[in-house]
Amino acid sequence: MNVQLGSMHAASFATDPKHLAFVLARYHFVARMLQGQDFVLEVGCGDGTGARIVRAAVNNYVGIDIESYVCVPGHDYAMVNILDGPLGDYGRKFTAAFALDVLEHIDLIDEDIFFRNINASLEPNGTVIIGTPSAESQIYASELSKLHHCNCKTGEELRSILQKHYRNVFLFGMQDCTIHCGFDQMCHYRFGVACNPKE
Repeated sequence: MNVQLGSMHAASFATDPKHLAFVLARYHFVARMLQGQDFVLEVGCGDGTGARIVRAAVNNYVGIDIESYVCVPGHDYAMVNILDGPLGDYGRKFTAAFALDVLEHIDLIDEDIFFRNINASLEPNGTVIIGTPSAESQIYASELSKLHHCNCKTGEELRSILQKHYRNVFLFGMQDCTIHCGFDQMCHYRFGVACNPKE
């Protein structure tokens, strides 16, 4: 069977194949953390390529993005900006939400709105996973990445913003495809797993 990647990740595979491996490893981590969740929201799903991994692990998946990408067929997708408000068109609240490579594009002034709108879309005991490049990694980032990354965080900064909005917060680091809880300042990528929104 021939499987077509979404347009964004097909381009990534053509120009930098190892980067696609890193991205899919991030989705694999999310799938493991959210295994068996009933109704999962992805904020910033892009072309939907990575969503295949999560969708196979959860009961129901919805992806939203501010861009109109050509998504993988069969995915529940909507062109929505989470900064415009919580999602209310699905008849129920989500049990979990995640956003990979999104927070670094959110202006600091919009950060609280970002989390409040996600949380307003969640059940009271919902889980959120945020994945983002570390602030320390930016000296190695491409000029294009630096141009669009306005909000990369240190471990303590990520912990602080998540603790502002959630009662339980757990941080992990990532190097390439490997998840770890090693020396914080050497993390190239960070995951924050947060539960029980305060709002």
